[in-house]
Amino acid sequence: MPGFFNEKHNRVLGTAVLVMAGLALASYAFLNVQMVKNSYPMPTNISVNGEGEASAIPNVGQFSFSVAADGVTAAEAQEKSGTKINEILAYLKEQGVEEKDIKTRDYNLSPRYKYNERPCAFNSYCPPGEQVTDGFDVSQTVEVKVRDTAKSGDLISGVGDKGATNMSGLAFTVDDTSAVKAEARTKAIADAKTKAEKIAADLGVEIVRITSFYEMEGYYAPEPYMAKEMAMNEDGGFGGANIPVGENNTKIQVSISYEVE
Repeated sequence: MPGFFNEKHNRVLGTAVLVMAGLALASYAFLNVQMVKNSYPMPTNISVNGEGEASAIPNVGQFSFSVAADGVTAAEAQEKSGTKINEILAYLKEQGVEEKDIKTRDYNLSPRYKYNERPCAFNSYCPPGEQVTDGFDVSQTVEVKVRDTAKSGDLISGVGDKGATNMSGLAFTVDDTSAVKAEARTKAIADAKTKAEKIAADLGVEIVRITSFYEMEGYYAPEPYMAKEMAMNEDGGFGGANIPVGENNTKIQVSISYEVE
């Protein structure tokens, strides 16, 4: 009998050990699953796009002009060009244009060439002509920023009267666009948030936080002025022309991802 009870006791003890080992393994596996889950979370995200636009009245006008001159020597051509340029710059400064708003965009000095034909005897070989310098050309292009936009037409007229050529590129812009960009961005973010909240409500989930943000900017200039508004008057200038500045529009687009649960 004692042997029977010992054998039964051993079987019970062995069963208990196996049960405890199984529970331990199950607990270990559960903890591992939780650790993996916490280490590699798989949040659910929704992504939306938002758009915002803001407008501002341009406060700066900008145009360019060129001055051309020629001379027998490089020095002569440069002196002629410099005389014209200095006269124009003096005029612009008299009209209130600051020195910082005038800059040279392009300057080019190049020689001109011609070919002198060499005489040749009848029915004999004629050598090629000789290339020789035939003077120099100078061209200089200057950009002007006009902070008093109402004077743009008169300034172009005055510059033309002083000998400038190829007046072009009159455009009106906003000198500092940071404020209008910030306004457009705020509207774009609000638009995206509204869309995200609607989608979350339809899905029956709640927004937890933003997981990514991307911004793209677009710029839209005003309608171009009509050519007839810049037509020369009887004196050959542009004075008195009605040049509307319109509005400059800045559009911001954003893409935002939200984590939901």
